[in-house]
Amino acid sequence: MASRHAPLCGLAPCCLWLLGIVLLMDASARPANHSSARERAGNREENEILPPDHLNGVKLEMDGHLNKDFHQEVFLGKDMDDFEEDAEPRKSRRKLMVIFSKVDLNTDRRISAKEMQNWIMQKTAEHFQEAVAESRAHFRAVDPDGDGHVSWDEYKVKFLATKGHNEREVAEKIKNKWDLNIDEETQEVLENLKDRWYQADNPPPDLLLTESEFLSFLHPEHSRGMLQFMVKEIIRDLDQDGDKKLSLSEFISLPVGTVENQQGQDVDDGWVRDRKREFEELIDANHDGIVTMAELEDYMDPMNEFSALNEAKQMIAIADENQNHYLEPEEVLKYSEFFTGSKLVDYARSVHEEF
Repeated sequence: MASRHAPLCGLAPCCLWLLGIVLLMDASARPANHSSARERAGNREENEILPPDHLNGVKLEMDGHLNKDFHQEVFLGKDMDDFEEDAEPRKSRRKLMVIFSKVDLNTDRRISAKEMQNWIMQKTAEHFQEAVAESRAHFRAVDPDGDGHVSWDEYKVKFLATKGHNEREVAEKIKNKWDLNIDEETQEVLENLKDRWYQADNPPPDLLLTESEFLSFLHPEHSRGMLQFMVKEIIRDLDQDGDKKLSLSEFISLPVGTVENQQGQDVDDGWVRDRKREFEELIDANHDGIVTMAELEDYMDPMNEFSALNEAKQMIAIADENQNHYLEPEEVLKYSEFFTGSKLVDYARSVHEEF
């Protein structure tokens, strides 16, 4: 409690698309979150008043999975859409080198960990500003009387309307305390949302959220209290022995029966490998093999400067081929897929073109 992401034409393409979906479901129905932030963003409008599953610039998703787009989010910020897969490579390379120049504050044609840390903090601040603007618009949508407060009942009416219920009928039933006749799954979602609503409601609790409290409800990364609530939820879901801490085996464990074929095994092996590296190198700060709530909170806090420095060092290490602890233009272009999500070919020649 505190104040503190193409239409198909023709029968043949449609059939191929359906076949692809069937094959994909068979191979990748597993716990890892493989959808990108760009794909998830396309689903936000339908349920815009729901807290997003994905938070830009935050290392873990709400369900405890690693944010696979994190490095692109904190390196590109608002420019992520400029590096779509179908973007013209030469143009994208030029944009990437423009970003390189902005990160390289002392213009020595290489990026230090401190420069990368400062850049990560800037891009995170951009994501925060976007979240504030988004929350403000959604707050107005659920505050019909414009009194600057949203009650739980007002929010519940709007939420059920997104589920196909008649808004006027729901409001009447709530007013008269009649049975809403909603299905079990929707009821469970409502109960979870109400818990979150309580957490965002500053004391003394009145179940009325102000605009800043509503921001914390939608975006827990903006609130120390809500960030702690999110951490507790993640640990609760992953903690197998009930000690309110996470061991490496708990953090990387896969539910029984998720591997169905070799392709799926390869995906899961990569997922486990990524989580193991994240646990050992970044989350477990004192390297004792156990992650506490405090360690996970520090790791997930997008405005934690120490965590940003660790991320900067890791990002540099991934592309630092000459091992001089700096990023140089050739390295950023060669590892463009890591930084932008798109592979920009012919990097060696392009570095001379762009500089």
